[in-house]
Amino acid sequence: MLDQFDLKNERQLLAVVQIATFPNSKCIITWGIVFLQLIAISQTIYAQVQPTQSSQNWHMPDLSNVPLKSDSQSDYTEIKDSIPIRGTEYLIRVPNNWNGTLLNDLDYRKSADSSRNLLLLKQGYALSGTARRPERLDNYDPAHEIHDLISVLDIFESIFGKPKQVIQLGCSGGGTVTLAMAEIHPDRIDGAIAGCASTSPWMANTHLDGLFVLKALIAPDLPIVNLPLTEPEISIIGTKWQKAIKNAQKTPEGRARIALAITIGQWPAWGGPGKAPIPEPDANNANDLQESMYQSLLKLLPSKQTFGTSMLEQSAPGQLRWNTGVDYQVSFSNGDTLYKAAVQKLYKEAKIDLKKELKKINSFERVKANPKAVKWWSAPGRTHLGKPKVPLLRINTSGDALVYPTMGQGYKELVKENGYSDFFRMAYVNRWGHCSFSLSEWLSAIEIMVQRIENGVWPKTDSDTLNKLANSLYSNSEARFYNHREVKAYNRIWTPTVQDYLGQ
Repeated sequence: MLDQFDLKNERQLLAVVQIATFPNSKCIITWGIVFLQLIAISQTIYAQVQPTQSSQNWHMPDLSNVPLKSDSQSDYTEIKDSIPIRGTEYLIRVPNNWNGTLLNDLDYRKSADSSRNLLLLKQGYALSGTARRPERLDNYDPAHEIHDLISVLDIFESIFGKPKQVIQLGCSGGGTVTLAMAEIHPDRIDGAIAGCASTSPWMANTHLDGLFVLKALIAPDLPIVNLPLTEPEISIIGTKWQKAIKNAQKTPEGRARIALAITIGQWPAWGGPGKAPIPEPDANNANDLQESMYQSLLKLLPSKQTFGTSMLEQSAPGQLRWNTGVDYQVSFSNGDTLYKAAVQKLYKEAKIDLKKELKKINSFERVKANPKAVKWWSAPGRTHLGKPKVPLLRINTSGDALVYPTMGQGYKELVKENGYSDFFRMAYVNRWGHCSFSLSEWLSAIEIMVQRIENGVWPKTDSDTLNKLANSLYSNSEARFYNHREVKAYNRIWTPTVQDYLGQ
């Protein structure tokens, strides 16, 4: 273990951590944290480096943001190592001017030199977290990621003492574990900020609904579940889907059906990976809205680039998605008001009966989940129950077509139903992409959470207040919080039943 430590400078803090996590347990069991030696702990001056630009990656948030225009230096102590039980790499940095607050992030090891994290370090925040494990795509388990994050907190406290307050934050998969930490580990954190956070079964089923409509009405012979992630099989499937949707877009009937699929699926009409293909449409203009739906859909069809939900089925024993018992007429009625208006107009222009189409979808052969997969995803840490026990701020971009904004609304609805609304706030950012938050937007979210923890009450979180706060904290970064138009109700809220836990 000693040769695994990588502390800059020759003066090292040596610590050995042995942690055993049993896959079926609900907690992490720490066998011991044993200090072998403290050798002249010194805080080394690190030159502030410019962040490298992250490559476009749909599944790893880009935290580069706006480069800092400062030549100043930051004094901090750094600990970099790996957790023995799974080999998860972690990183801890504590500045000389530590303000007592620790920010813990699933992706910190890889994003430590981002503009956001360098600025937070300079402002006195300690930061810690892990890197995503290399085998994550084939062996994804957010419960194990939570165990790793708890391990990092244990290591931090053993070396630096207990922080005044701990804020768990993260985006994408980091947001997923943040939601779970707020629900099941209120003893370890004081607040949480979840960006574009998925609840895996919700995401899988919401993604299924849009594809199911397309299969029922446009491409009944093409697959939507049990998709291979190997080449050339997945590319062949992707090419066939692209051809089917492009052909559909050439006809009034096809355009109407594409709009119906997006509306029933509660997918954003403007959203996807990479750069936006067209400007955000006027949702009151049915033709412009449909064109945006089509352009976005082309980026979301099954392919090797859209494996976000397929990876959920690689980790669990069996196919996760299901739509048994779903009434798609109700699903349509729960959709976005302006999307529904566009669908009705397009169907009228195409001279086809919308009610008959909905009946056809409802009569189409359903997708059944493997009970073993549902059981696996029912475990604590792998799903969410809508019961945060510490202040939780959830933020989502409007153009996120991986973790749909409607999922955030669904979580808010579940929190309200459970009586936990005092702990929860939701904010939306009007921007294309997944986890495409600006530096100032992150800073305002963190400041809001600090105020909530320290004062015991939420400050204002309306869009105007958040934008003003963001601009006051960092004026060289765009803040685009806005009043998001929500759907009537999110279609795919799910919490495990006894039968789900038993795998029945």
